[in-house]
Amino acid sequence: MGRTLVLTLALGAALGGFALGRYGREAPPVYAPGTPTGSSLAAVPGQTGGQDVFGAYDAVPNWPQPLTALPNHDKWTYSAFESVYAESPNRVFMLQLGELPNVPRPETRLLPEIGPNVLYPTGRLPWRDATFATLPGGGAGGALAEDAMRQWRGEKPPYREVGVDARWEHCLLVVNAEGKIVEQWTQWDKMFKRPHYVTINPYDPEKAVWVVDDHNHAIFKFSNDGTKLLQTIGTVGMSGADGTHFNRPTFIAWLPDSTMFVADGYNGTRVAKFDNDGKFVKDWGQKGEPPNDKRPSYFNNVHGIAVDPETRRVFVNDRGNHRVQVFDENGTHLSEWYVGDQPSDIHLLYMGADRNLWAIDRGTSKAVKYDLDGRYLYSWGVWGDFPGGMWGVHGFSVDQEGNVYTAEVDNGRVQKYRPRAGANPAMLVGKPVYAAWK
Repeated sequence: MGRTLVLTLALGAALGGFALGRYGREAPPVYAPGTPTGSSLAAVPGQTGGQDVFGAYDAVPNWPQPLTALPNHDKWTYSAFESVYAESPNRVFMLQLGELPNVPRPETRLLPEIGPNVLYPTGRLPWRDATFATLPGGGAGGALAEDAMRQWRGEKPPYREVGVDARWEHCLLVVNAEGKIVEQWTQWDKMFKRPHYVTINPYDPEKAVWVVDDHNHAIFKFSNDGTKLLQTIGTVGMSGADGTHFNRPTFIAWLPDSTMFVADGYNGTRVAKFDNDGKFVKDWGQKGEPPNDKRPSYFNNVHGIAVDPETRRVFVNDRGNHRVQVFDENGTHLSEWYVGDQPSDIHLLYMGADRNLWAIDRGTSKAVKYDLDGRYLYSWGVWGDFPGGMWGVHGFSVDQEGNVYTAEVDNGRVQKYRPRAGANPAMLVGKPVYAAWK
């Protein structure tokens, strides 16, 4: 037998033995639940079975309590939720666009007037789009605030009616850790036009509550208890693009010295910078050519913003161009990355104390983790209207215990996700920055 043949057979036997030992005769390794394996990609290393449908989290069932728990609300339910913000696990702000009729899911039936074998609603799929149903309409990018009610009522009969098809109540609610409604900020309902975002500056020891109202073209600052309107930035009801006007602003973020950056916005195509007293400093950005303008500092729908407290970099969600653009605090373009083709539709950005960037994608129903150079790290989420599923996530928050909250415009609900026992910390969303208060 030749030397070459001997070596070949020996090598083959060795490889064959390895293959049999690894995949055939040798039993697979057994891991105790929660045991890191080194090769496991599961959110909880070493778990047996499961699919990580909700990543490293479990959806908290029946949270929050239904709107029908309020007096005289047996016929009404939640509408499109624009935003959610957890001041603490026991005080969570929920921002919605009025209320919708509390209509139960209809029985599935054939619709022969549309076509043969058409069923509605289809099992496991949502059946009512709260974004379409809710007041005040005109939600799409580029829509004018003054056209909102006309669009909502409809162009031809049957026209929708306020008080029948929807009503404008309970835009801002606060719930406790169990999801019970504990505060009703109804005193501000008449002032709001289309409240878009609620938050608190994490560096403010007074914990003032901020609401961005894109149809009012304004940002409102309230006392923490909601009894006082402390400040208004922008000119209410008048659009523009200067130090005293916005054009449908969307989100805000702060640096540790309380320098504030405004994403402006649906119709605006800029980032506006203000000092810690709310005085205008500067802005940057120009209108881009949709759908994929690649020029630095050109925007199509500025819908999300986050800042790095250490480097003071500003991360801007250029939603219409499917990218994140990164600037220094004075507007100098530093870098950017593409977030993906359709159906990708990033709606907001979140940066926690761990300084990783999460992008919330309404189009793919996922929370997507990037490092600060845009390298993709992880994602989780699944589309649906069942508990834990997502449809139209437009708001996102994390509390000090690591619970995650989502606000959904299409499903018309807020959800709470609790970290799973033994979850890999790298797959959890970072807890928020709380520099001035704990």
